[in-house]
Amino acid sequence: MHEQDPMSPDSDRGLTLTMEAATRKFSHGFPALLGFEFLEWEEGRAVLGLEVTDRHLNLAGLIHGGVLATLLDVAGACAGTWCPYPDRIRKAITLSMTTTFTGQSGKGYIRAIGTRRAGGSRIFNSTVDVYDAEERLLIIGEGTFRLRSGSEDVRGQPLDTR
Repeated sequence: MHEQDPMSPDSDRGLTLTMEAATRKFSHGFPALLGFEFLEWEEGRAVLGLEVTDRHLNLAGLIHGGVLATLLDVAGACAGTWCPYPDRIRKAITLSMTTTFTGQSGKGYIRAIGTRRAGGSRIFNSTVDVYDAEERLLIIGEGTFRLRSGSEDVRGQPLDTR
């Protein structure tokens, strides 16, 4: 019997990435400052959750626009960079991003839903909606992203947590 190479593309189909492992991939650097968590992550879709606390608010006591824009950016990029391996990651850089703020909210739980819409082998587009706990739409946007070298394949590259 032929043993399957665990790094072959065919073996990716049976892998299940836990949401805890997905969140750990973003436990360093700027994204870690927000404290978001993955609720869903699969090919073409990423859903992030964030418990909004005082540190996420602006002087008016509302979620700071930079927090919402960062969630939009990360959810959009992750919609096109799913990697099923807990110790590996795919990376993308943002080429352009548009945002439209549609609502306001204070403390509480929010969700960012990113969906990959189109793209080729290196560049892709995603749309993102962010909702508060009452399902009010807070921000909508879209981004164009480019996969970094080594991230073209679903196997990505080894995770570096420096």
